[in-house]
Amino acid sequence: MAARPNADDDSGSGGEVPSSAWRVRADAWEFLGYAVKQLAAATSRSGGVRPPRELPRDVRRLLPLLESLEMYWASPGQQYVMELRRVLEAAEYPEALSLIEPVARRVAGHNQHAQEPSPDPEREADRVEEPAEARKRFEVLVIDDISSADREALQAELFSQRRPADAFNYELVCVPSFEDAIVAILLNPDIQACVLRPGFVPNSRQRLSRDVRSFLDRFLGKSLPQRPLDRILSLAEKLGQLRPELDLYLVAGVGIEELAGSLTRQFRRIFRRQDGLELHLSLLAGIAERYEAPFFHAVQQYSRKPAGVFHALPVSRGGSVIHSKWINDLGEFYGLNLLLAETSATSGGLDSLLDPRGSLKQAQKLAARAFGAQKSLFVTNGTSTANKIVHQSILAPGDVVLVDRNCHKSHHYALMLAGAQVSYLDAYPLNDFSFYGAVPLESIKRMLLDYRRAGRLHEVKMLALTNCTFDGIVYDVERVMEECLAIKPDLVFLWDEAWFAFAGFHHIYRRRTAMASTRSLEKSFADPAYARRHAEQLRELGAAGDPAGGGQAGGGPDDGGPGSGVGPVNDELLLKTRLVPDPAKARLRVYSTQSTHKTLTSLRQGSMIHIHDQDFGQLNEESFREAYMTHTSTSPNYQILASLDMGRRQVEFEGYELVQRQADLAVSIAQAVARHPLLKKYFRVLGTKDLIPAQYRETNRQMPLRDGLAAMSEAWERDEFVVDPSRLTLHIGLTGVDGDTFKHDYLMDKYGIQVNKTSRNSVLFMTNIGTSRSAVAYLVEVLVKLAETFEDEQSGLSGLGQRARRTRVAALTSTPPPLPDFSRFAERFRKDAETPDGNMRAAYFESYKAGSCEYFSAAELARRIAAGEEMVSASFVTPYPPGFPVLVPGQVITEEILSFMSALDTREIHGFNAELGFRVLTG
Repeated sequence: MAARPNADDDSGSGGEVPSSAWRVRADAWEFLGYAVKQLAAATSRSGGVRPPRELPRDVRRLLPLLESLEMYWASPGQQYVMELRRVLEAAEYPEALSLIEPVARRVAGHNQHAQEPSPDPEREADRVEEPAEARKRFEVLVIDDISSADREALQAELFSQRRPADAFNYELVCVPSFEDAIVAILLNPDIQACVLRPGFVPNSRQRLSRDVRSFLDRFLGKSLPQRPLDRILSLAEKLGQLRPELDLYLVAGVGIEELAGSLTRQFRRIFRRQDGLELHLSLLAGIAERYEAPFFHAVQQYSRKPAGVFHALPVSRGGSVIHSKWINDLGEFYGLNLLLAETSATSGGLDSLLDPRGSLKQAQKLAARAFGAQKSLFVTNGTSTANKIVHQSILAPGDVVLVDRNCHKSHHYALMLAGAQVSYLDAYPLNDFSFYGAVPLESIKRMLLDYRRAGRLHEVKMLALTNCTFDGIVYDVERVMEECLAIKPDLVFLWDEAWFAFAGFHHIYRRRTAMASTRSLEKSFADPAYARRHAEQLRELGAAGDPAGGGQAGGGPDDGGPGSGVGPVNDELLLKTRLVPDPAKARLRVYSTQSTHKTLTSLRQGSMIHIHDQDFGQLNEESFREAYMTHTSTSPNYQILASLDMGRRQVEFEGYELVQRQADLAVSIAQAVARHPLLKKYFRVLGTKDLIPAQYRETNRQMPLRDGLAAMSEAWERDEFVVDPSRLTLHIGLTGVDGDTFKHDYLMDKYGIQVNKTSRNSVLFMTNIGTSRSAVAYLVEVLVKLAETFEDEQSGLSGLGQRARRTRVAALTSTPPPLPDFSRFAERFRKDAETPDGNMRAAYFESYKAGSCEYFSAAELARRIAAGEEMVSASFVTPYPPGFPVLVPGQVITEEILSFMSALDTREIHGFNAELGFRVLTG
């Protein structure tokens, strides 16, 4: 039986338009089909006698809801629902079913290209005969307050331009108002282009749900522009903020020559009303441009050509596999196309990753466009390598880098290789759950001001942070960069967005990505009003002076040093102030590394580096090229590169839909856990209040998206940290089972549920763009089965068994030894006592000297530390979980670190010898 549309999904009542339309719409069509099927069956059982004309209450409730929703879709559209209502009121239930079922299948995603039957014969006649392989279909939003007759005439004019050779097919969605255009873009991901016509009105006549109305009020402000041209420009800007990948076109009646000069940035093209053919061709050309995947196409074409292979790759063209007596099953398993596409050739339409000039160069340009970067590069051996490339390109031996100690191990190894002076920043701890959050902005500012006071600010080169963290904590990226640039105008930023590649394709997520934040700052810095804000802040700060010290863009050696007049008291004022940088001095030098394969479509190890660096050509192009050469294989996997190209194509067309869906599905899991009487007895999904301390939040919602897009938008605008709603940290302490055991013995071995990360008392679940509603239902079902298992086990325990279980639960729900902050580097690896940075490279290679290291057990180390000896780690020690180095070369080992290590219950610790203990420098 189909599930009824749930009121908790903000489905509204009657004809209200909800925000979670994709699920409400699918459920409404499916349930309507179920209800009408029951009516048809009842009619059949009564011998063909039709029941009373009054429709059941459920059907009467769903029809106005679907009429409101389908206004924003071309297919099936509002007229389709109105015709369906007529058929139902006439009790023609078999005919009604023939209208409902194909739509329900298509809306549910079972047949994306199916054409539902049309109740309008004239509209049916407009359809072009589909080729054997159905054309890709999209919808075009027309924004104009026009009559039904004018709408039909416009549709007929455009459809008359269709040709059998067209690669794509489109249908029109017509809305009359500014607000309806925004709602359509929010709800309908099939829209890929917008045509603005001057006749649209400001406000919607539709009944909108509270969430949609709240979002519109927040997004659009209190009033919309009244002048037609201002309204057109404002709508174009707002549509671009929501979905920048969309093609925008303007159709004007007069004076387009004058408009063209002022509107070319907002619109792809401007037309007169009579230019139907040109508009039609432009719509198709815009889609074709995004659809192009040049490197995938090149690999595809190569695989279809006959070739003679005389290079060092026996597997190429399947040569060593297909006719093998012993490994022919390899080809049977992976398929012939994979083998035909394998090559080390860089010509014949293919390209070289190390020196791209053709299809691969074009693919990377398309990626830069999609992700909002100045330059994007493909990486075939993961974000670990991407991080090493960026660090090596920016940092020289002796440069100071501020970095989250909790970051991925690739950063620590990269900094060791670069010979940088590493200054670790501590994230706020979540001791109850045994993992860290993120680094507070105040801590970053304090570290920069400490270097300024020590006269070493000019040595600080880069800030490296993880956004978002493994556990889903997301920074306010724009604010972090803005305030840091107020202190250090030429600071370089590396944002490790390994788990955040999807975020650039949703309007709320996007604002906290590195590339979008950089573009926003670039726009702000170009605004004369921003310079006035900076000047006004300097006047308000008064005696504290310029946060950037001596005012040199590069940060001179005397910045903030002795005699600068900037002391600790003034530093405290700067810490409490939201700083505004000098736009004339600040340089935007921002790098983002993304594991495309982790959150978007790509083969394993497919990653990208995105760059927005104003000084790239002058300061970093050559060193970046050398770093890229250092770490990139001369034999890259072409299938990974082709998948990156296709992953980019996918998110430019359907990224918004997929990201919204993955977040909504995660919320549905959280709601199921919170509502089910047995699940909530053993499990709890941690929310914002659990994962982000109150001092870092202005809003106060536990799960903002659960309360609607408007609530999520508010939190993501105002709070210092937010939680990615697609990450679900499930607290399992009340089960009495630790996270590692729960992951392996219960989830994976028993039910095939795969998860990435656990802590002592939690398991991290992630939805992604490939997660289905069926997978969500299966997970909830498994959790219920496990809860029933725990319930049965508990009821069968003896008194001693109950006591043992209470002990296990107490251990998992009480606070363990606190997570250790970074202790310090040993004095011999530091430059001075005032600043914390250390030379990891020197410590790492000291361990290469004969007799410089010795192994000690934890007990022996504890005894020596208690006796006052300084014990220094010779290697990286990385337990999984938490998955970051608890010790790095040159770090002083403390009692707190040993206590934390002894409390860990994990199967995997890199850099630690279970038999010999810790490796320590003794020289």
